[in-house]
Amino acid sequence: MTLDFEPVNDLTGPGEVKSNLDLLAHLFPDAVVDGTVDVDVLRDLLGEDAAPSTAEAFGLRWPGMAEARRLSTLPATSTLLPKPGESVDWDTTRNIVVEGDNLEVLRLLRRGYTNKVDVIYIDPPYNTGNDFVYDDKRTTSQVEHETAAGQRDDEGALQTGDGSDRAQDRKAGASLHTKWLSMMYPRLLVAHHLLKETGTIVVAIDDTEHARLKLLMDRVFGAENFIANIVWQGGRKNDSRYVSVGHDYMLVYAKNEGVLRQGEVRWREKKPGVDEILIRASEIWSSHEDKKVANEAYRNFLKTMEKKGATAGVLRFANLDESTGRPYNADRDLSSPNLRASGIYDIYHPVTGKAVTRPQRGWAMTEDSARQMISEGRIAFGDDETKIPRGKIFLDEMTDQVAESVFTQERTAAGKALVKLLGDDAFPFPKDVNIVARWLDIVAGRNPNAVILDFFSGSGSTGHAVMALNAADGGNRRYMLVQLDEPVDKSGYETIADITRERLRRAGQQIAAKQTLDAADIDTGFRSYRLASSNVRAWDGTPDQLDLLGAVDNLVAGRTTDDLLVEMMLRLGVDLTTPLETREVASSTLYNLAGTLFAYFGTDITVERANEVAKVLVAWRDEAPGDADTTVVLRDTGFVDSAAKLNFAAAVEQAGFTTVRSI
Repeated sequence: MTLDFEPVNDLTGPGEVKSNLDLLAHLFPDAVVDGTVDVDVLRDLLGEDAAPSTAEAFGLRWPGMAEARRLSTLPATSTLLPKPGESVDWDTTRNIVVEGDNLEVLRLLRRGYTNKVDVIYIDPPYNTGNDFVYDDKRTTSQVEHETAAGQRDDEGALQTGDGSDRAQDRKAGASLHTKWLSMMYPRLLVAHHLLKETGTIVVAIDDTEHARLKLLMDRVFGAENFIANIVWQGGRKNDSRYVSVGHDYMLVYAKNEGVLRQGEVRWREKKPGVDEILIRASEIWSSHEDKKVANEAYRNFLKTMEKKGATAGVLRFANLDESTGRPYNADRDLSSPNLRASGIYDIYHPVTGKAVTRPQRGWAMTEDSARQMISEGRIAFGDDETKIPRGKIFLDEMTDQVAESVFTQERTAAGKALVKLLGDDAFPFPKDVNIVARWLDIVAGRNPNAVILDFFSGSGSTGHAVMALNAADGGNRRYMLVQLDEPVDKSGYETIADITRERLRRAGQQIAAKQTLDAADIDTGFRSYRLASSNVRAWDGTPDQLDLLGAVDNLVAGRTTDDLLVEMMLRLGVDLTTPLETREVASSTLYNLAGTLFAYFGTDITVERANEVAKVLVAWRDEAPGDADTTVVLRDTGFVDSAAKLNFAAAVEQAGFTTVRSI
């Protein structure tokens, strides 16, 4: 029996270099020898599809691209510290808000959320020419960019001064594009891992980087998975010199469009105003005995709906069925496209009893089908038999429509709504919650249980939109937001993340207050976390850390067992909102994560305490035994001696625990 439990920190996750190497070794064992890839062997195994390193290829390239890609493969070295005090409904919510640099946070989330996210919606910082607040330790200066791009050598710039064919502003612009692309590239690469095979990503952008972002998205997600380029016309700029450019874009990509196609996935949205029209039509029908008067009242009502934004696709259902009161239109042509024997028969008018005028080529349906349509009230007859009947199309059977790729919505409404919610102009140019909610629902296939990620969350519009969607249809969607701790000069807020959290608190309260007593419970809470250095102290090579006695406790001072639990969950790839129970055992907390993982971070564990912990652990596991292998995680430095550790290891092994790890 070994006393060495595998350290949690030694594990690797998907997308990290070690995992990529293991995957490659599994696919091509001959190309990986002693943990090193033999590129020549790999090229031989791939055959003609393996291009030489000197081959020209189509696609986006920029100085610093390779380093930006490498950043996506690095393992996370930080952790998230739980902040229940700034959260809402910590114990029950499944929503998450994280403050910190989103590249490191994405790397932390990669193990637990790979192939778990349904929709990623991001509105990254537009390239305005200002310095980026995202510092990945690799953004280049203009001089570095010129050198990497071949515009400068050791003796100075090669294409400057008299006779230069490259304008100064173009050089500066290229450097700015490089910074922006190098910021986006690694984040998109990690985000690709998080999406389900049926998942979708939506990226908002303006004209400055639209063309380059499209090529970058083609590279990361594949041009074959491009779905649409949505254009949002947000207002007119009458002071523009040339053209009023008041639009933004949303680039939409699937993780795997082939999977969506194979699953017969079709994105639809409810026609604007359809629910209100159906409800009001029913009320009008039931309150009028004279059905002609009811139809007139219904048509007058439709005129008011036109002013509310109902489209022609809904307003054309301008009749109420004479038997049921269901709104319908008589747009269906019942004539056959070509002459055929099955369409030559008579249909009789329900009032005159005479055969109605038959289309020249006969009817489109068989005689049996026509009888069924008549019995179901699906044929609209004229006043007499001289008019050719039409087929009825009922509104309640045609409530959905395909979204158009261009839409108009004034942007000013979103800013005013946020000022009203917060009581202060704390965040400029927030996204419109209704627009975000609409597109989240469309690209998620109207999935009421969708997991939605936004790692440029800003004021928190995405989280607000998710709660609004759930309130509208009783769904259980959940959001995960990440926002950099970027300072702001706003009274009451130190960072943008402070604005994010406050907006979500107030939006949640507002939504909860509007819920009726019989409505499903809506999750209006969130768990707050902050990015921080690992709880485990890394040796920095200083003489102070060579003190063996001082190094026995390898954990950062001031961190709690709750902090350790979160880091352990991140390292092991456990969902941060996994149901948790706790019990106090031997002066410390024993954590139970849904019966599949137990954690204990107590110190000064003697033989007696080790036995006590083991007994409670086994008994708790046996209260609701599951089929999955149960993992136990311990604080490696928690035992007072090897005897205590040996006793514990023997007890849990005898009880059937096969996976014991340390932190």
